[in-house]
Amino acid sequence: MKRPTIAEIAARAGVSIGAVSYALNGRPGVSAQTRKHILEIADKIGWRPSFAARSLSGSRAHCVGLAIARPADTLGVEPFFMRFIAGLEGELAGRRTALLLQVVEDHKAAIDAMRLLWAERRVDGMVVTDLWADDARIPVLEELQMPAVLVGRPRIDTQLPSVGTDDAAAVVAAVDYLVALGHRRIARVAGLPALHHTQVRIAAFREAVRGHGLGEPQIIDTDYTWEDGARATRALLSRRDRPTAITFDNDVMAVAALNVAQEMGVSVPGELSIVAGDDSQLCVLVRPALTALAWDIQSYGAHSARVLLDVIDGRSPSSSQETVAHLVVRASTSSPPV
Repeated sequence: MKRPTIAEIAARAGVSIGAVSYALNGRPGVSAQTRKHILEIADKIGWRPSFAARSLSGSRAHCVGLAIARPADTLGVEPFFMRFIAGLEGELAGRRTALLLQVVEDHKAAIDAMRLLWAERRVDGMVVTDLWADDARIPVLEELQMPAVLVGRPRIDTQLPSVGTDDAAAVVAAVDYLVALGHRRIARVAGLPALHHTQVRIAAFREAVRGHGLGEPQIIDTDYTWEDGARATRALLSRRDRPTAITFDNDVMAVAALNVAQEMGVSVPGELSIVAGDDSQLCVLVRPALTALAWDIQSYGAHSARVLLDVIDGRSPSSSQETVAHLVVRASTSSPPV
C-alpha cells in the first residue's frame, strides 16, 4: 500500500502543501478551522510523520542510543542486560521512541559510536552504562552537549543526571547475613576492577568484613564471565584456608561456582555457602537454588529511560536511586561446618 503523503492531504483539503505543513507541525499560518480540517483528513488516510525526514530537518530522531562496551558473548549469557534493556524498551515504546543498541569493544569504540550517532542525528541522547571510576565518555558527552543519563551512582565530576543503586548497602546485607549464620572466612569474587560500582562494592565488602573483626578478606577480580567465575572459585577452594562462604558479583559466576564445587567434591551449602550478586531465573534453575541479592532490574531500565527523555525534553531531572536490593534466601546458604 502506498504511504500517504503531504501532497495527497493538500489535494484532498484543497489547500497548499505549505498550509498542510503548518497544520501538521503545529505552526502558525493557518486558521483553526483549516487546521482541524487538515488534521481530520490526515488521520482518516493514515498519515504518519517520517522520523527520518524530521531528523534531517533538525527535529528529533525519536531514538536513543545504548553503546555497551562488553564482549558480545558475555551479553548473551548475562540476564542483567536483557532485563535492563526490556525496561528501557517498555518505557520508550510508550513514547514512540526507538532504542539503538551497539555492542562495542571498549570505551574508545563507544566514544566513536556516540560521536557518529550524534553527528548523523540518529539519536536524541544516550544511555550510559558500566561507568568507570575515570570514565572518558563523560567529557565527550559534555563536549557534544548530548542529552544523557548515567546508569550508576551520582558522580562529582559531572552534572549529568544518574539513576543508581545503593551497591554498598546490598553488599553489607549479604555479609551481615553470612556472619549471622556463623561464617568467619568469607570471600568475594568481584567484577571488572575498572568499574565504579565494582570499586564501591569491594570497599563496602572489606569494611563490612573488617567491621565484624574478621581481618582482611579474600577478593578476586574477574570479567563477569562464567569462565572467570569458575577460575576464581577454583583458586579460592584450593587454598588451605579456603572460605566457607563466597559472594559473587553476578548470577552467572555464582552458577559456575556450583559446578566447580561439585567438581572438587565440596558440598553446597554443607561446606560452602554461595550468594549471587544478581537474582535471575538462573538462580532457581540450579540445585541447590542460589541465595541472591534481588532488585527490579526492569524497573531500573524504565526509570533510566524516563530520566533521559526528561533531559531530551529540556527538563533538568536530578539524580535518583533505586530501591536497595534485598536478600532472597534459598538453599545455597547455611551455617558453616563445625
